[in-house]
Amino acid sequence: MTEISMEQKKRLAAPCGLDCFHCELYEANAPDSLIEHIAEKTGIPREEIPCKGCRETAGKHYHIPAGGCATLNCVTKRGVSLCSECGDFPCALLAPLAEGASFYPHNMKVYNLCRIKAVGLENWIRESGEIRRKYYTSPFVVGKGQEE
Repeated sequence: MTEISMEQKKRLAAPCGLDCFHCELYEANAPDSLIEHIAEKTGIPREEIPCKGCRETAGKHYHIPAGGCATLNCVTKRGVSLCSECGDFPCALLAPLAEGASFYPHNMKVYNLCRIKAVGLENWIRESGEIRRKYYTSPFVVGKGQEE
């Protein structure tokens, strides 16, 4: 895995609040075994599988529907960098979903955007790995949230 600089991480902070620099499909993180597995399963050419981040690719990647990412399209149209800068934040584009919640990090978006607002982008980047780790490994306790 290649070291990703703070400036790269800032560009890889998706408008929706995803920490793309931690994604296993991001080009610096994607292991050959995963790329090969996806290529074999989907028939997509190996070179199209690693992602460069939504800002770099204008929200177009093999797993995103035609037309690109609706959230990226929205922030571009509204002239903001992050959804949390929008007067309509939060909106339905950021709504959590039960399906895939144990695998995909998308339910962290609103929390991440709120943390960015509270502590700033660089501080959120520094804590984002721990946020993601807790999301996948800490049990949820009703009335308490995540437990250590």
